[in-house]
Amino acid sequence: MENAQRFGHVVMLGPTNAGKSTLLNHLIGQKVSIVSPKPQTTRNSVSGILTEGGAQLVFLDTPGLHHQKRGIAPLLLRSAYAALAQADVVLVLLDAARFAGRPDALAAELRPIAKAVGAGHVPVVVACNKCDLIKEKAKILPLLAAVGEALPGAELFPVSALTGMGVAAMLAAITARLPEGPHRYDPDEVSTAPVRFLAGEIVREKLFLALGEELPYSTAVTVELWDENSQPGLTKIACSILVARESHKPMVIGKGGARIKDIGQKARLDIEEMLGSKVFLELWVKVRPGWADDPALLRELGLGE
Repeated sequence: MENAQRFGHVVMLGPTNAGKSTLLNHLIGQKVSIVSPKPQTTRNSVSGILTEGGAQLVFLDTPGLHHQKRGIAPLLLRSAYAALAQADVVLVLLDAARFAGRPDALAAELRPIAKAVGAGHVPVVVACNKCDLIKEKAKILPLLAAVGEALPGAELFPVSALTGMGVAAMLAAITARLPEGPHRYDPDEVSTAPVRFLAGEIVREKLFLALGEELPYSTAVTVELWDENSQPGLTKIACSILVARESHKPMVIGKGGARIKDIGQKARLDIEEMLGSKVFLELWVKVRPGWADDPALLRELGLGE
């Protein structure tokens, strides 16, 4: 039937910093996945829901694929590949600007992805992102050829998650490949993640952006308090920023508390926009050595098994 409803899960897979979170936020029309210029910003498979016409797409923004073997990196890698089990369509996102003029390097980057998606019979759509940054457009063609060779049968789209270039055509191709079926979510829903989790992620985003190259991967954020009832129209939230060493604490707090105050102000504004209400946000910095090796905490953060 031509007007039948479609529903499906779209797993977003690709190397770190390919722009998956930026693309997801662009598609949904608001922030559901945190963005920073640092690799491994996304730690969980965050779901964004897009209902458009007769189709409902649940996008899973997975942790970026990488080659690191220390800390929580192997967990993130397992989380990304585990999401493939839910896929009705796989959307592979690549940073075309990074590989402009280097199709052989791109082919090497694609090998583990091709191995992971090639085992199944799930449709694959490839978005060569950041094409707006490539001044010599002739360099895009060899990249598309390398992708076509590594992922035969995949449909390829040069896009820009930042400007929206090519995104509509890519979305149409994904939608056409979804199975027919009833929608599972209200049309107004934009994420399957609870707002409590999203608030913690917003704090972590501001933390990553504030810390520069200092210690973002040694930090985690837990939401300790969520109170919507004690004062009507105000949500009181308390978050703990976990660091691995005592010496890390002053880096997060900053001189005279300036850095943590800035993180809190910026996070509060984003959380207020998400909730549509006033927010009182309190941040604490706690030293928790070896937090990345604590199975109970990892489960709480959505990283454990």
